Amino acid sequence: MNNMQDDVNNLTDEIDLRALLGQLWQGRKTILAATIGCAAIALAVSLAIRPVYTASASIMPPQQQASGLSAALGSLGAIAGMSSSGALKNPNDLYVAMMKSQTVSDRLIRQFDLQARYEQEKLSLTRKQLDSLVVITAAKSGLIEINVDDHDPQFAANLANAYVAELKRLNQNLAVTDAAKRRVFFEKQLQDVKLSLAKAELALEALQKKTGLVLPEGQVSIVLKTVAELKAKIAAKEVEIVAMRSFATDRNPDFVRAQEALDAMKQQLAKMDDNGGDSSLSVSAKSLPQDGLAYIRAVREVKYNEALLELMAKQYEFARVEEGRDSSMIQVLDVATAPDQKSKPKRSVIVLSGVLLGLMLGVATVFLRPYIARLRAA
Repeated sequence: MNNMQDDVNNLTDEIDLRALLGQLWQGRKTILAATIGCAAIALAVSLAIRPVYTASASIMPPQQQASGLSAALGSLGAIAGMSSSGALKNPNDLYVAMMKSQTVSDRLIRQFDLQARYEQEKLSLTRKQLDSLVVITAAKSGLIEINVDDHDPQFAANLANAYVAELKRLNQNLAVTDAAKRRVFFEKQLQDVKLSLAKAELALEALQKKTGLVLPEGQVSIVLKTVAELKAKIAAKEVEIVAMRSFATDRNPDFVRAQEALDAMKQQLAKMDDNGGDSSLSVSAKSLPQDGLAYIRAVREVKYNEALLELMAKQYEFARVEEGRDSSMIQVLDVATAPDQKSKPKRSVIVLSGVLLGLMLGVATVFLRPYIARLRAA
């Protein structure tokens, strides 16, 4: 029984398939007409669409590699570690994002007057249209490719090259590479050290004006020598006066002159102890230890900042040289040129799509025609 049922079903399917093929054969003119019509329309549309040209440029971004600055940075210890921290993990993605940034888009929109070219009233809509026509990708080979579509092949090439130029400009102005980060770091440190040195020099100058110390070692020896000589003279004059008392009265002219000379020398010694007394010295004997120590500290601060300034200046110059090395510059591998063949539209694809669409419409019409006729008759 099962075998007989299978035979009946196969016979029914065979009859249905023959009927189907027969119906398609009867409607072959309709199918052919629909196919030819849709193909003709697709061909006309493909010919009417303005051709689009794609200009391509490729660049090789800076490679993050060990720099010759590492040895020079070793003398700075922790400072060097701070300046070189934050190395770029994926520089290609960063450069792609830079070219896709609003800053670059707006500059190119102004440069090429894209709002008028794309017939857009709003800047935001112009950016969207520009993004739809520009494809920037980081290839697995390590290169960055810029593809620009436009109806004008020369304009497409100019726009692609403009993206490369804008990336170079941003790369020079922003601290992107490790060398650039080091340069910015040492530039800031150099400015801080210059300011500290200026403050130390002003403090030393103020101390010199206040204490009169300019050359401590020489001035101290001169003051001590002068004080010692003056004390010796005072002692000798006192001995002289004591000797005079044995034969002269207090009103004796020689005794009076000797006493006046002794008083004058004692006043001079007191002045030297207070503020230097001698205008050529202008240094207090009592304050020599304290002022000398303050002067030494002020000089030491100046010398420290001078040494630090020299070190920072060297590191800054090293960083500038490293940043300017050819290995850290964006290198253009392929400059965009005006393409001589269109990239869009693909006329063969459009026509083939029209043929398939016409074939499906023709087949559908043939199958639906009997049902439509029945519906109308009913």
